[in-house]
Amino acid sequence: MLVIALMAFTACKENTTKQEEVAEANEVNSENMDKEATHDWQILFDGSSLDSWRGYLMEEMPSEWAIEEGAMAFTPGSEGGKNIITKDKFTNFILSIDWKIAEGGNSGIFWGVYEDPKFPEAYQTGPEIQVLDDAKHPDSFVGEGTHKAGALYDMIAPSDLEAVNPAGEWNTCVIEVNHKTNQGKVTLNGTKIVTFPVEGPEWDSMVENSKFKGWEGFGAYPTGHIALQDHGDKVWFRNIKIKNLD
Repeated sequence: MLVIALMAFTACKENTTKQEEVAEANEVNSENMDKEATHDWQILFDGSSLDSWRGYLMEEMPSEWAIEEGAMAFTPGSEGGKNIITKDKFTNFILSIDWKIAEGGNSGIFWGVYEDPKFPEAYQTGPEIQVLDDAKHPDSFVGEGTHKAGALYDMIAPSDLEAVNPAGEWNTCVIEVNHKTNQGKVTLNGTKIVTFPVEGPEWDSMVENSKFKGWEGFGAYPTGHIALQDHGDKVWFRNIKIKNLD
């Protein structure tokens, strides 16, 4: 009986060891997969540093932008125009960003921003994906939906108005811009809500039928900065990363 018990104990111990080895291997594989999944992403904001950003037409970061509980927070000051841009420029990319807007608030996410003193605002060259409190901001009720959260501002309305979370709650926005395929799209909280061309006759037609008609430089620069807007309202951003598609 003692021999049988010892044999059973040994078998059990070996089995436990094998299970531990399998679990450890699975954990290593999972970590490797996570590393591979994030390998191509450039972190633009990780909750601890604003080093990837600076003010538009400025060398430094405006004091109105600060880190609050792991988020990049904008608190409006006495002067406007404190938009910020990435230090790097991008052409074909996927941008993932979480945003949260204050009640009644308005902001925006831009790409293709060309920095030049003749353009005092980032929105003069960069197309915008709208950041908005759809329930209470006046912009939500004009423009046939093209001013609502997630819209390609003043050009294409979101296809699903239920995709956005209300003011004070986080939204995950993924913006893809690809000049090689002439495709752009916006996904909000996992729902694809906007698709659009990024250049060519269709793009030109959209601009021609928008408030940007005749604007020098609007949407004209395939390579440019990512920008976040000072629209005079409190807004937060976090988990900002970008993947080049070149």
